[in-house]
Amino acid sequence: MKRLTLKSLVAALAVGVFAATGVAHAQVKTIKFANQNAKGHPIVMGMEKFGELVEAKSGGKMKVTVFPGGALGSDQANVSAIQGGTLEMASMNSGIFASIVKDFAIYDFPFLFGNAKEADAVVDGPFGKSLHARLEEKGLVGLAYYELGFRQITNSRRPITKVEDIAGLKLRVIPNPINVDWVSALGANPTPMPFPELYAALEQKAVDGQENPYATINGAKFYEVQKHLAITNHQYNPQSVVISKKFWDTLSADEKKIVQDAANESAKYQREQSRSAAAGILDNLKKNGMQVTELPAAEVAKLREKMKPVIAKHSASVGDATVKAVMAELDKARK
Repeated sequence: MKRLTLKSLVAALAVGVFAATGVAHAQVKTIKFANQNAKGHPIVMGMEKFGELVEAKSGGKMKVTVFPGGALGSDQANVSAIQGGTLEMASMNSGIFASIVKDFAIYDFPFLFGNAKEADAVVDGPFGKSLHARLEEKGLVGLAYYELGFRQITNSRRPITKVEDIAGLKLRVIPNPINVDWVSALGANPTPMPFPELYAALEQKAVDGQENPYATINGAKFYEVQKHLAITNHQYNPQSVVISKKFWDTLSADEKKIVQDAANESAKYQREQSRSAAAGILDNLKKNGMQVTELPAAEVAKLREKMKPVIAKHSASVGDATVKAVMAELDKARK
């Protein structure tokens, strides 16, 4: 009788342990977080920091799996998956969201930001938050802004020392209207293309060149298929960190706070990594054989002049209220 009671007790304990383990396992929420850049890129470093913070703040009840390098498809595919609830999170160029909220096109305006301080003031201030708020009705929740940084032009045909050198080049662009228009305004041939397809297109000479910040050029090893890099700083890309509203609505208030706080902290960390690494990354591109030119001030002025009709056209499309709002934030930052 005593042996039977002991066996019963052991069995009951085993069931209890199994049940407790099952409950604990069921409580773990996994977040898939996607991006187009390679592992080691400052964007991916920010995503990894986000994952560490979420797991620590939740005591292991929430876990983040990072998918870099376009592993879960293009940005456009990621947006659809997030809206549908099959992907939890992604970080991508904020301008991409212009296809669903037209005001986001403002972030792709050439020469909008003069430096990183100005960009921070806009995206972290009322303007940046108001744009993210408008994504909710589209099935997305904007949490924070990482940065891709200032974009430069590369190509395999010739060095760019003056604006006229850009004419005739076939350049891959982010698939949206403003990027097509500014490349066309320079006499080049814009080729919209998802980022995961770009390396092969450059290697096969389907396109002559592309434009991206140093870290992306380096992380994707474009130096293997591009010889010339021109420092133009023609565009600055904030990167929106977004989460699926369908998933967001399943979170408790405490879980939402954990995710939001982790996004804010990782954004600060990510931008620090991006900016501190820039000079070293440029040196690495040179060491890997890229010939670097920097447009003189007079040529930058010509570049800006050629962009004015493009900015005017898209200002009308985006709307006066949005343009005035961002310029008001910039005026405050510049004072």
